[in-house]
Amino acid sequence: MFLLRAGTTLLLLLVFAQSLGSPRSFSVDYQHDCFRKDGERFRYISGSIHYNRIPRVYWKDRLLKMYMAGLNAIQTYIPWNYHEMYPGQYNFSGDRDVEYFLKLAQDIGFLVILRPGPYICAEWDMGGLPAWLLKNKNIVLRSSDPDYITAVDKWMGKLLPMIKPYLYQNCGPIITVQVENEYGSYFACDYNYLRHLTKLFRSHLGEEVVLFTTDGASPGYLKCGALQDLYATVDFGPGGNVTAAFEAQRYAEPRGPLVNSEFYTGWLDNWGSPHAEVPTAVVAKSLNEILAMGANVNMYMFIGGTNFGYWNGANAPYKPQPTSYDYDAPLTEAGDLTKKYFAIQEVIKEYRKIPEGPILPSTPKYAYGAVVMKKLLTISDALDKLSFSGPVNSTNPLTFIELNQAFGYVLYRTTLPVNCTKPTPLSSPLNEVHDRAYVSVDGVSAGILERSKVIAINVTGNAGSQLDVLVENMGRINYGKDINDSKGLLSTLYLGTLPLTGWTMYSLSIDEAVSQGLLGDKEATPTDAPQPVALSPPTFYSGSFIIPDGIPDLPQDTYIKLPKWRKGQVWINGFNLGRYWPSRGPQVTLFVPANILSTAAPNNVTVLELEKAPCSAGPCTVEFTADPILNGPVYSDHKQRRRLFSKEDLL
Repeated sequence: MFLLRAGTTLLLLLVFAQSLGSPRSFSVDYQHDCFRKDGERFRYISGSIHYNRIPRVYWKDRLLKMYMAGLNAIQTYIPWNYHEMYPGQYNFSGDRDVEYFLKLAQDIGFLVILRPGPYICAEWDMGGLPAWLLKNKNIVLRSSDPDYITAVDKWMGKLLPMIKPYLYQNCGPIITVQVENEYGSYFACDYNYLRHLTKLFRSHLGEEVVLFTTDGASPGYLKCGALQDLYATVDFGPGGNVTAAFEAQRYAEPRGPLVNSEFYTGWLDNWGSPHAEVPTAVVAKSLNEILAMGANVNMYMFIGGTNFGYWNGANAPYKPQPTSYDYDAPLTEAGDLTKKYFAIQEVIKEYRKIPEGPILPSTPKYAYGAVVMKKLLTISDALDKLSFSGPVNSTNPLTFIELNQAFGYVLYRTTLPVNCTKPTPLSSPLNEVHDRAYVSVDGVSAGILERSKVIAINVTGNAGSQLDVLVENMGRINYGKDINDSKGLLSTLYLGTLPLTGWTMYSLSIDEAVSQGLLGDKEATPTDAPQPVALSPPTFYSGSFIIPDGIPDLPQDTYIKLPKWRKGQVWINGFNLGRYWPSRGPQVTLFVPANILSTAAPNNVTVLELEKAPCSAGPCTVEFTADPILNGPVYSDHKQRRRLFSKEDLL
């Protein structure tokens, strides 16, 4: 009887075990140079998508289009500064709900390659590191510096436990997790730092997850970027020698799967340089070569998206990136299908079965037409509405971070100490205007100081005249040794040979003021001081438009164009679309997603024009159009032409 019961119990246990199935596993098979998923040989064909650059309402649309292209995985970053803008204050809601994004990806059928940093690059402000780290002026970022490590440990202690349930071993979609990013391109070459991160990730995520690194495809990068216990992968673009690039990976990983973690389908843009375009035929040819070798590949980017607000990064020597992160990718900034999309799909068809059924179409666009804008207040006139924290006085100017401000604009104010009846140089001899300063004397525009371009202008005025210097943070450097990129006036300005002292500074909460309607809508009275032809003080303008209720399927996506406007920032219904700078180029239009528009009430448009609006001869307009312009004329004195796929040019 005992044996019978024991046999029955064993049989029931076996049946129960079979019903549960074998434990899920994902691993590196060094013997057969491949990945193993649940014991079977596996190769991923992936595409990069950044949830932080796409409105949440469009995540499903973009992911479904990627799935129908034949991808079986996606890759995404997690920007630290996007979720912890202030120390200890975490935001994972709305457009920042990374857990929802991961669930959605899995529901659609994707595996996920996760790149949680702490540094990500990504042409994102400061490479994803939070600006508040710079409160310690001596901090050495991306190193074993105790202050940096303490902050990283705290952040990862919050993030990684959230991520753990989504690992493949735990029935989630995440198959691999990157530790750091392109560390071999950074000057520190701190192996102890990488060892610390490896131990940190293992402590939170366990021993089974595949941890990896990504570096440029040369031994020089892999020397400092690769580390034992982290699987080393490489990145490279189309048009080169694929075999030679993977030979560089073999320098660090003699055996194991071949992996290109960033196969560039396009390239990044900078203000003042032509829009990057990579021929479809070149991308398709190199992709075919990669897949023919049996390699794993992630296409960076499959959709780029938008640097809404102030999130764009910059490169050195200082060149900020524009609002659009279209990247000449297979899906456009607005998620539209391109010839490159279908060419890539045709290549993938040769190597795996792609899903059947229709592909979601490009989202419709609507040209809402011209909107008349009226002048409101200048920055100076609106200070009481914009500076929530009030004035701060100091002998010498303070930086943004010293004023507890990360992004946007700060107004620096002092007085001229002497009479300047003749034009007198106002300068930053050490090039420490970060990044662009709009100068006025007694309300009259005097000129613009610009980092690495214009370090001196001439001013006139009497002793005691009010000197206003509005400094714009144009985006922090995201790659190379200069990522500790402080903003504001990093040292005082000089009037001739006299250092200026006695500064009053105003942190400007423009986003909050706009969203709360504090600027009002009353048109300014034409009593302003006369201005030079070239410039006028930074000024707000507003307008509104109504979306017709008799047309079905509205609102739809659109683009805003600012004909003859120079440079500034745009908000629609309080949402910060980003910077416009058609006078520098190449981006002319800004993407306006339909989710920020309303059919139930007038849509409010607020523009902060920093240089000069086309309004002196009467009403001026902005225009909503159905067609993007990302490759307009460029006007720049920056002669260096950066090469595609060459990150050395970004240092």
